[in-house]
Amino acid sequence: MSEDLVTIGSFPEPMAASLARTALESAGIESFLQGETANSMIPVAFVARLLVRREDETAARAVLDGAEDTPESLQSVTDAEIADEGAKL
Repeated sequence: MSEDLVTIGSFPEPMAASLARTALESAGIESFLQGETANSMIPVAFVARLLVRREDETAARAVLDGAEDTPESLQSVTDAEIADEGAKL
């Protein structure tokens, strides 16, 4: 597995960077935030960069594009979790 990382997004707001990272983690894609701490301290001076392994780039971009097109509601997440728990039984 290559450790070659590519930037797939830049975020001026720490919350947006965290949400994008969470979306990737939910899809099983490991990601890294660079500059997250500096961005939290002085938001106007820094951006947080979201990085993934090169081999995950296409899938990661698809996840983020899908998240922007169809944001999940709390109800849809709850329904999915209930369905998942029922499938495990």
